[in-house]
Amino acid sequence: MLKFWKKKPAAAEPETSAADPAAADSSVHALHEVLAQVVAPEPPRPSDRRFVAPDLENAPATAAGAETAAGQLADAAPSAGPVTSETTITPRRSWRERLSGSAFSRTLTTLFVRNAALDDDLLDELETVLITADVGVEASTALVEHLRTRMHKREFADANALLAALRQALVEQLKPVETPLRVSGQQPFVVLVVGINGAGKTTTIGKLARRWHDEKRTVMLAAGDTFRAAAVEQLKAWGARNDVPVITQGQDADAASVIFDALQAARSRHIDVLVADTAGRLHTQGGLMDELGKIARVLKKLDPAAPHEVLMVIDGTTGQNAINQVRQFRDIVGVTGLVVTKLDGTAKGGVVFALAREFGLPIRFIGLGEAATDLRVFDAQAFVDGLLPASLGSSQADAG
Repeated sequence: MLKFWKKKPAAAEPETSAADPAAADSSVHALHEVLAQVVAPEPPRPSDRRFVAPDLENAPATAAGAETAAGQLADAAPSAGPVTSETTITPRRSWRERLSGSAFSRTLTTLFVRNAALDDDLLDELETVLITADVGVEASTALVEHLRTRMHKREFADANALLAALRQALVEQLKPVETPLRVSGQQPFVVLVVGINGAGKTTTIGKLARRWHDEKRTVMLAAGDTFRAAAVEQLKAWGARNDVPVITQGQDADAASVIFDALQAARSRHIDVLVADTAGRLHTQGGLMDELGKIARVLKKLDPAAPHEVLMVIDGTTGQNAINQVRQFRDIVGVTGLVVTKLDGTAKGGVVFALAREFGLPIRFIGLGEAATDLRVFDAQAFVDGLLPASLGSSQADAG
């Protein structure tokens, strides 16, 4: 039993513990030298990228140089990512795509979808829609009564036939004002742009400059809106974007003097088209309205026929108030053409018909979006096509 309590002998120490520490240090150092001579393998390259062999003779030896070489190698490889939006050409949207979202278009389309039956109730609702869409009471009543007479004569087989007759009647109302602007016959052809605050005058001028510049015409802009802060800078930005010179005198300068100097410069440089901006003003502001008359008189000192076109820019969302605006501006400065903007949003759109009926002034352009190409030459048939579907079947497809 005493053997059980006998202490076991201690285990032998590892040989390394008894080894000389100096010998261990020399072994570690030798191992580091061997590892330093081993070349690390290159990381695998993606199979979908073309390999460009690096220049080994001129390869940089430093770490910074290695990073530079890696960057050059990455730049040399073609990109496998998707094409960016800058290189993708976006097709221009159609009139239907732009106008179908307007309140006028949505209401008319819904009306015909809900009332497929051909009766007096449908015509009564149609009259209400036209009036609330700013077409005007007289124009709406005359149009609906004409359609009612034809319906009672059984000229319409169904609601689709009535829709076709409505489309034709609307086109006939707009055809007389479908007159494109011809900026030829005078050099320079002077276009004076007027309108109330916020109608989009300066933006419209920038888009017109883009259009005429693309037509290989020489264009000059006159920053006559010296009243609104940053208006001059905004016009200069449009000029730089379209590579068009801009004549300015700074804020608070006399607008007539700026436009007069611009006309002199345009004549000396043989410019094709001079477009003059003016300060936005309400038709009820007598002093500012008189300033427009002064601008026209000053221009006639150099060219008795100038301005050759007085374009009034109208916000399509203003509704029937646009009638009073045009009447006042026409009496002061002699408006000769209209541009109706912002028709792609919440605008009712019926004001175009009211303006055509009330004044008969040419509608030169329609604004259907923010892009420069969204300023379209007015086309009566395309405008009505954008507001109303060709048939009830297509209207239901649009609604879906």
